[in-house]
Amino acid sequence: MRYEAIDPQLFIHNRARFAAAMQANSIAFFVSNDQFPRNADANFYFRQNSELFWLTGIDQEDTFLMLYPDCPNPRFREVLFIVETNDHIAVWEGHKYSQTEAADMSGVTTVLWNKEFQSTLNTYMKYADVCYLNTNENDRASNPLATAELRFARETQQQFPLHTYKRAAKIMEQHRSRKHPIEIELLKRAINITAGGLHEVLRMVKPGTWEFEIEGTILKHFLSNRAKGFSFEPIIASGASACVLHYVKNDKQCKDGDLMLLDFGADYANYAGDMTRCFPVNGRFSKRQKEIYDAVLRVNYAATKLLVPGRTLDEYNREAALIMQDELLALGLLTRQDITNENPNWPAYKKYFPHGTGHFLGIDVHDIGARYGKLEEGMVITCEPGIYIAAEGLGIRIENDILITKNGPVNLMAGIPIETEELEEVMQASW
Repeated sequence: MRYEAIDPQLFIHNRARFAAAMQANSIAFFVSNDQFPRNADANFYFRQNSELFWLTGIDQEDTFLMLYPDCPNPRFREVLFIVETNDHIAVWEGHKYSQTEAADMSGVTTVLWNKEFQSTLNTYMKYADVCYLNTNENDRASNPLATAELRFARETQQQFPLHTYKRAAKIMEQHRSRKHPIEIELLKRAINITAGGLHEVLRMVKPGTWEFEIEGTILKHFLSNRAKGFSFEPIIASGASACVLHYVKNDKQCKDGDLMLLDFGADYANYAGDMTRCFPVNGRFSKRQKEIYDAVLRVNYAATKLLVPGRTLDEYNREAALIMQDELLALGLLTRQDITNENPNWPAYKKYFPHGTGHFLGIDVHDIGARYGKLEEGMVITCEPGIYIAAEGLGIRIENDILITKNGPVNLMAGIPIETEELEEVMQASW
């Protein structure tokens, strides 16, 4: 396995939390993601369904989980179904989990081959009154495909039309957003690997470097440190490309005088780092670059202080935007008249700061969480204000990952270069 084994107590704990929230005499099912076909006989790289991984730690295709806390047969209160391997699979695809390995990794005692799933479902749906099914309810989701879990939900409701069905995603949203201490350590590992990638880049970039060379340098560091790769498609943007919020072509040559914007993170054990840093290709911020950068940094520091229990993510984003508005006024990019005449549905500050300040982070980069629910201890939220001045070809965003605690926000990226002087010092030390 690429990453180090995760303590199965995490998954035992997670299943217990989910089961405690289930209605009496109810059953729940979770299925792995599809292996998506690419071209010819090739598939895209497999990424496990986040909920199934959070509940089991099983990182393999064609996996099912059944939870039935009130099952009359104690052996079937938690059942994991995995691929039954054979000599042919071993030759062509390599090792698959044995039942013992899957039990050790997940903490689930009853592990069966997935060929037994349908008969088990038929048997125990008979005794349950309520069935929890899972779908992707992330409010950022926009997927036109019928995923494996959506197809399973439709098929199950068609096969058992007289049951009462509930949304597993509502329970998941509540519990996955609050991180177990083991999860915090996994996130820290992802963040530390991410930080190492930044240091590698700061030591190698110079005028004439290509954006894809930077991407390759980061990826090499990630893979050398047991990460799966990037936690999302990386943004390696030089010059005016930094004003494109989701720029991912990464195909430009970095020029003397350009400012770089790097938004990337490591995927370690399916947990995501997410960091944005900006720095000058030639190792020295110009006066204008530093002026805008320091304004964004002040917003970052001030907005971080807003991340406390009791505030909602929506409130955090709105209050941080007003802090940014003050900085834009001070820079002369906005006037009071602009604000007086603004469209309330698209405030004046959005000309230079069109996105939110943060999102939930965890197994997914844009992790699930209640936008209008109260922030709680154990949640991890990003803080990523930015200013984008298209007319100047200048885009700056600065992002940290913040843990919410009862004693105030904790910056999980503390110690990673962020001040202009720190960034310049690291770059120039290698020249």
